[in-house]
Amino acid sequence: MSGELHRMGVAALTAALRERKVSAVEVARHHLDRIARHPDIGAFVAIDEEVTLAEARAADARISDRNAPALAGLPIAHKDIFVTKGFPTTAGSRMLAGYRSPFDATVVRRLADAGAVTLGKLSCDEFAMGSGNENVAVPALGSDKPVPVRNPWDASRIPGGSSGGSAAAVAAGLVPGATGTDTGGSIRQPASFCGVTGIKPTYGRASRYGMVAFASSLDQAGPLARSAEDCALLLSAMCGPDPDRDSTSLDVPAEDFARGLGASLKGLRIGVPREFLGDGVAPGVRAAVDAALAEYEKLGARRVEISLPRTELSIPVYYVLAAAEASSNLSRFDGVKFGHRASHYRDLADMYAKTREEGFGDEVKRRIMIGTYVLSHGYYDAYYLQAQKVRRMIAVDFRQAFAQCDLIAGPAAPTVAWKIGEHGNDPVADYLADIFTLPASLAGLPGMSVPAGFDNGLPVGLQLIGNYLDEGRLLNAAHGFQQATDWHLRLPEGA
Repeated sequence: MSGELHRMGVAALTAALRERKVSAVEVARHHLDRIARHPDIGAFVAIDEEVTLAEARAADARISDRNAPALAGLPIAHKDIFVTKGFPTTAGSRMLAGYRSPFDATVVRRLADAGAVTLGKLSCDEFAMGSGNENVAVPALGSDKPVPVRNPWDASRIPGGSSGGSAAAVAAGLVPGATGTDTGGSIRQPASFCGVTGIKPTYGRASRYGMVAFASSLDQAGPLARSAEDCALLLSAMCGPDPDRDSTSLDVPAEDFARGLGASLKGLRIGVPREFLGDGVAPGVRAAVDAALAEYEKLGARRVEISLPRTELSIPVYYVLAAAEASSNLSRFDGVKFGHRASHYRDLADMYAKTREEGFGDEVKRRIMIGTYVLSHGYYDAYYLQAQKVRRMIAVDFRQAFAQCDLIAGPAAPTVAWKIGEHGNDPVADYLADIFTLPASLAGLPGMSVPAGFDNGLPVGLQLIGNYLDEGRLLNAAHGFQQATDWHLRLPEGA
């Protein structure tokens, strides 16, 4: 079994650990070896073998107890946007180089309480701003300079972003499950591009405490793993109210999302927005989505044609609101209390300016400037306030759609993963790739990406969007599809 440990998902691995077929230390060592042998992917930015093995030994001691927690001994890794004791946290930025948190993010702590063992930290776009994991300012393991994460299916292509390190690590078999964050699609899009499963829960389901903020009204934590069942196990541990630390967390008890898997899909109404299958969708992506919908019909579901008329408006709305919130959140990085500080400056104002010039990358600066502009006097009403109004209208569109259907389906992205550097100096091209994930984020709805086929040898993800707090139905629909197909079992060469 030891040679195949990296091919096992969360459910299979936790079962093997619980049945004492393998030890947590053996599992941890196997995955650490895998990470060391695959620096070319660039997924990991930090590991600490001593910390990991100490956690694994503690997990083995807990497994010997019949009341061992659900994930005891399971190795996971965290997107470098979650503060994690024992590991550096940089959010992919020079601004936080060398920072080590004295506490764990709530999501990290809850997974640890469930018995998970931390393998390390995963690369991400700087402050989670990007669609390709190319906006990286922190060197990956085995490199002396920042490098973009590479897609395990084709090393010349991006893995998606900003949780590209998480998606690539799962796809390559470096870790069975990982945490990610989704602000405008940063779990679903990389999951689609790397052929793994990822879910963003309802906004407020998972605490944001200890997550380095980008856009506070949009940021949400979620897992990436091989299957819907794997994601259900991880999400069950991650979710739950956190009123003392996160005022936006929902007062909704944690659920065992895996318990409801396997229910019949007969009669399930799947809404397909006409705006999600228009001319901008690559033919191969559309074919994969149509085939997936046909599979659902074989399982007893019913396809319902619906409309989300403000889909195209989600791009300008998102990039006004997210930039405005980023401008506010990132103002704390001024070189005074923590993080990078410029070495040479004349006075306080010069220190602020040089610190931020040196510490932030181009994309972060771009969004800060956009955000500052739309919040400025004379432009607040014209841009920010109008964007908030349209955001509300997008949520109304979803409410009307869910009066006709139970779930909404479509592509997670209009194309498969593009070549590294292909979008070059055209950030708008990256922004347009988020068109199908942004609406659900703006409405605060749960959404996920499920492997559904290939286009020219590259994975295609089917996006499923649920109503508020309907993660159970969402995961069951994904699980039913995966029981009938094998797309989620396909692995890139070497994984």
